[in-house]
Amino acid sequence: TGAQQSATVANPASGASSDLLPHFQLEPEDVYIVKNKAVSLSCRATPATQIYFKCNGEWVHQGDHVTQHSTDRSTGLPVMEVRIEVTRQQVEKIFGLEEYWCQCVAWSSSGTTKSQKAFVRIAYLRKNFEQEPTAREVSIEQGIVLPCRPPEGIPPAEVEWLRNEELVDPALDANVYVTPEHSLVLRQARLADTANYTCVAKNIVARRRSASAAITVYVNGGWSTWTQWSGCSTSCGRGWQKRSRTCTNPTPLNGGAFCEGQNVQKTACTTLCPVDGAWSEWSKWSECGAECTHWRSRECSEPAPRNGGRDCHGPELDTRNCTSELCTHAAPGAEDVALYVGLVAVAVCLVLLLLVGVLVYCRKKGGLDADVADSSILTAGFQPVSIKPSKADNPSLLTIQPDLSTTTMTYQGSLCPRQDGPAKLQLPNGHLLSPLGAGRHTLHHSSPAAEGADFVARLSTQSYFRSLPRGTNNMAYGTFNFLGGRLMIPNTGISLLIPPDAIPRGKIYEVYLTLHKQEEVRLPLAGCQTLLSPIVSCGPPGVLLTRPAILAMGHCVEASAENWSIRLKKQSCEGTWEDVLQLGAEPCTELYYCQLEAQACYVFTEQLGRFALVGESLSMAASKRLKLVLFAPAACPSLEYNIRVYCLSDTQDVLKEVIQLEKQLGGQLIGAPRVLHFKDSYHNLRLSIHDMPSSLWKSKLLASYQEIPFYHIWSGLQPFLHCTFTLERLSTSTCELACKIWVWQVEGDGQSFTVNFNIAKDTRFSDWLVPDEVGTPALVGPSAFKIPFLIRQKIISSLDPPGTRGADWRTLAQKLNLDSHLSFFASKASPTAMILNLWEARHFPNGNLSQLAAAVAEVGKQDGALFSEAEC
Repeated sequence: TGAQQSATVANPASGASSDLLPHFQLEPEDVYIVKNKAVSLSCRATPATQIYFKCNGEWVHQGDHVTQHSTDRSTGLPVMEVRIEVTRQQVEKIFGLEEYWCQCVAWSSSGTTKSQKAFVRIAYLRKNFEQEPTAREVSIEQGIVLPCRPPEGIPPAEVEWLRNEELVDPALDANVYVTPEHSLVLRQARLADTANYTCVAKNIVARRRSASAAITVYVNGGWSTWTQWSGCSTSCGRGWQKRSRTCTNPTPLNGGAFCEGQNVQKTACTTLCPVDGAWSEWSKWSECGAECTHWRSRECSEPAPRNGGRDCHGPELDTRNCTSELCTHAAPGAEDVALYVGLVAVAVCLVLLLLVGVLVYCRKKGGLDADVADSSILTAGFQPVSIKPSKADNPSLLTIQPDLSTTTMTYQGSLCPRQDGPAKLQLPNGHLLSPLGAGRHTLHHSSPAAEGADFVARLSTQSYFRSLPRGTNNMAYGTFNFLGGRLMIPNTGISLLIPPDAIPRGKIYEVYLTLHKQEEVRLPLAGCQTLLSPIVSCGPPGVLLTRPAILAMGHCVEASAENWSIRLKKQSCEGTWEDVLQLGAEPCTELYYCQLEAQACYVFTEQLGRFALVGESLSMAASKRLKLVLFAPAACPSLEYNIRVYCLSDTQDVLKEVIQLEKQLGGQLIGAPRVLHFKDSYHNLRLSIHDMPSSLWKSKLLASYQEIPFYHIWSGLQPFLHCTFTLERLSTSTCELACKIWVWQVEGDGQSFTVNFNIAKDTRFSDWLVPDEVGTPALVGPSAFKIPFLIRQKIISSLDPPGTRGADWRTLAQKLNLDSHLSFFASKASPTAMILNLWEARHFPNGNLSQLAAAVAEVGKQDGALFSEAEC
């Protein structure tokens, strides 16, 4: 009985060969019973005099144990191994009450030891899937999610997917992703993804297949461009002409919708009939002339030839002798000589006038001798050139715009930087520019528009710059020397700070800053990469800088190290994009560094070029900021009224472009902009309109919502994505519009707009619009900086040397919350200058000098009164 067995094992035999407690060399493991096959549990211990199994609290009968005895060769201690078998019937006896488990108990003369519990479970896999994939038809490039919830089973089933009976391996296809819930995600549907998909679940018992789901990827047809109009069907009078287009851009495939509309257009045309010319009557004969002739004339004017008609045939002038040839002629050549003498006299006068004009022009040009020499933006790297001493009557020499059409030197070399570039670019130094006053010195002359067009035209002649914008709205440029300066593109958040002494003394550079439209510069993205910032060029490339310039631009990323891998990309001279920096892993010895803040980034670079910030999501929690903006017509004479909902990357430059576009379209803002966090969840963005008074308005939207595909938004390469809600008012007297517009991502963030608006006269949201472009795009010298030059130099000389009690630039960095960049600052010749440069880039033009002065004063190395707000 169980009691007798317990008594038997409670008094183990004596005579153990060791006084040690038993130690298990082998413990029973969890097992599964497949169908009706019994399973074995084993354990082995040393030193052990007895070993027995206990299952679910009861001892297993001694006769059910299979025992083996041996000796450990290394220690000489006895080893005992015991094995039992467990059947399906034993497990089923307690099924539903608790799990079946077994445990080994080993004895020695010193006591007992228990092994771990081993659970014995009956393996199974049910036949029916909890959720099976279903057939779908999707448009090309749309995301697809095929759900699959496998049948219940023990152990839990593993899931794999088949495409046309072939295994789908996400490791081999970046477009495929299997979620932890076993759903198959096709990030962007391709034609090759048209197939039958099957979900397969398997464990040690069985293998189950779901019903196959047929996925059809269709392509909706698109019209080609119209052909040119044909010639008019008649050559004279009223006829017709036509043009055509085909539904081949693209051609509809796999049941995609055919193009809507006409493929042929006809229009009436009128061809003017040709009218042949006819002569008028001859005029009367003229008086008899000195040469004894008279003449008469006629005109081809009754009618004149028109519309391709033929001209009149025959002479216009008729002459004949009027004295029967009895006239006496003058000596030949006398009048011809007089004519020639007169022509020579006129020619001499014209030459004298031309010489006088040239002398006057040269004298005026000499009086306006340029103080700044153009370094030739059209050559390789803006060559440094000598400059002439400033004249006494022209102290503010940089207020005069340099003549960008004049080139003092030409360097016929590569635009790419070279290792030996500085030596070859070096030219003899001229006089330095005289110091500038405290006022701002701009770079405008009397015709900035013409100058900007000339500057861009010169840039466009070089192959490297042919992708620069053909206008000056998104461009700033200026001429700089060792005093440095700043370029800004208004209302975009984009600027370039050239610190003092970044340009070698005695050199002058022409520098430009350009914002590119994304459709003009193709930035290749792969996988989960997305564009996070505008694409910005500063140049010229290859220019020699002795200290890093700071490029500031906005971004739209909600940055976190666990969700994002963010890289700074730079375009090489060959046109390829290269990773020059990975944020969070910056090597201090490189040429680039980046300070990433909530809405802007500051790039330190010693090499100018074309830059962009690109991110790659590491998890589905990664998100970008979208700016949601509502526009509608400012005037609505018809019954139709369109509301345009823009979904933009949350950067100032994109919002500026949309506002300019809406101004051209006659649009107005009808709601305060909102921010939406768009996650990398492969779910599309949906937009819907609700709660309109049906007695006044109706929507022409046939579906319950509109949808913008996930990848159109996530790539960041389509800047002006929007949906239009077309409404119709039932009467032209209706001016009040009240409704709600919802914008949300499936399984993500959402925003709603409550519109309560008078479409005829409401302008209360106009204050949200950015103002027209104001300000100075280029500032040179001290006017470009908040910190006065002399105070800046004193701070640098005071804080660069190591302090005795740590009162140096490191403490200043901590006061300004920049201590995470200490290693980068330490790698530069003047760490304090780097800190002040970054402060200038972050706080211009509205920085609080008092706060900076207080931080400097707290360091203990500088008197706070020396750097007061009043003095600055």
